[in-house]
Amino acid sequence: MSDVVVVAASGTTGAGRSANINLIASEVMGSLTSYKFGGVHQHTPEIEQAVSAIAQKEVKISFTPILAPMPRGILATITAKMTKPLSFQAAHDLFSKHFANEYFVDVLPIGQMPKTGSVTGSNKVQIQVAVDEHTDRLVISVALDNLGKGAASQAIQNANIITGFHEGSGLSTDGLGA
Repeated sequence: MSDVVVVAASGTTGAGRSANINLIASEVMGSLTSYKFGGVHQHTPEIEQAVSAIAQKEVKISFTPILAPMPRGILATITAKMTKPLSFQAAHDLFSKHFANEYFVDVLPIGQMPKTGSVTGSNKVQIQVAVDEHTDRLVISVALDNLGKGAASQAIQNANIITGFHEGSGLSTDGLGA
C-alpha cells in the first residue's frame, strides 16, 4: 500500500466547538466546502501513526476534510495504490475476514454502500471496498457517527475494554436513521 489519499465529508459538529457563522445551518445547507487541507489538518499525524502501525512501515497520507450540510457523521473515501494485483472479490473477502469478529464494524454486502444516516447515534462503522482496476487503487468507503464512534461512544467502548466489561456494554449498535 502506498500513495494513500483520504477525502472525508464531515458534519458541522466535526468542524469544532466554537460558534462560527460559517457553521450555522443556513450557511452550510446546499453547499460543500473543503477546509484545513494541504497537509495542515490536526488529525493527519494521528491517522498516519495508526496506518503506519497497521502497515508496519511509515505511511504518509493526503487528507482533505470537507464540511458537509449535515449536523453529524463522517463519510470517508480512502484510496491507496496497490503494490500487487487484487481482485474486487478478494479485497471484499479480505476485509470481511479481517473485521468478522469486530463487534462494531460492518463490512457491508457487495452492492450496499455505507450511509451516515444508518450509523447516526451508534458506535457502528460501515465499510465497503472496491478495486479501481484502471488505476490499480484500492477504494474504501467508511461511514461513522463522529459524535458516537468518533468521540463519546468510542470512549465508553475503550473504558469497557479497560475495565473488563464487554466492549458493547451500554452502547447501541443500531443507528437512529437505520
